[in-house]
Amino acid sequence: MLTSDKTFNYLNLGCGRRFHNAWTNIDFTSTDESIIGHNLVQGIPFLDASFDVVYHSHVLEHFTKSSADFFLKECYRVLSPQGVIRVVVPDLEQIAITYLLALEKARSGSPEWVDNYEWILLEMYDQTIRNKSGGEMGKYLSKELISNREFVIQRIGAEGKNFILSAEQRRNNKQDKPLLESEIKQFLKKIYRFLRYPTYRWETLLKLLLGEEYIALEIGRFRQGGEVHQWMYDNYSLKMLLEKCGFQNIIQQTATASYIPNWTSFNLDTEADGSVYKPDSIFLEAIKL
Repeated sequence: MLTSDKTFNYLNLGCGRRFHNAWTNIDFTSTDESIIGHNLVQGIPFLDASFDVVYHSHVLEHFTKSSADFFLKECYRVLSPQGVIRVVVPDLEQIAITYLLALEKARSGSPEWVDNYEWILLEMYDQTIRNKSGGEMGKYLSKELISNREFVIQRIGAEGKNFILSAEQRRNNKQDKPLLESEIKQFLKKIYRFLRYPTYRWETLLKLLLGEEYIALEIGRFRQGGEVHQWMYDNYSLKMLLEKCGFQNIIQQTATASYIPNWTSFNLDTEADGSVYKPDSIFLEAIKL
């Protein structure tokens, strides 16, 4: 068990935009000098027992069921004895419970819950079946009027709120520009990309050569790109998987409770105002003994 009287080595895997400079942060693509770019499907690029804490949030569900086993064993390998793993994933059980509640209320004729039912179906399926970035959830969050906005934000937290605000900003910027000016700029951008970037030229040629088959190529690339969910977990199945990989003392935490000393100071599962970043989550922790 970790105690607060020493300095720890922290590892944040698949960090995205949620990282802290006190941690070693890894993502599939580096978008900041504080982030190491690495394909985690190939393992974790560190020696055995290198870290006291391993954390990943909304990452495991992007691995296939079989590769998740390998990934967690890699987490176990790089943890020191008595080290802590914290795993955060979407909560399948709560999604299912909310779906059944929404179905019952929508059937009873509640207009509010008709919209909530539509959303929870997207939350269940869209990130698994989508063929384009953002999918149907992105379309829903980009609507000018979201009648159940508070319900959606309550479900998915700051990420959903930020998406909605960004969509509003894009609409406002688009309205500020004359339509003809906007179309001309888009046309000029396409010409510039064709002349400037060889990859864009090759893609343009592939579209011409492959025709409709290019759509299949695009879908295949996207589905292998890491955005879609490959599996889902409830607290029981996640606990069983952690035990299988050798972890012990498994406990369900909250966004603010942790084996990790001073956890909330890192603002990885919480915002600066204390709100939960992804409230639709299971927070499970375990120890490597």
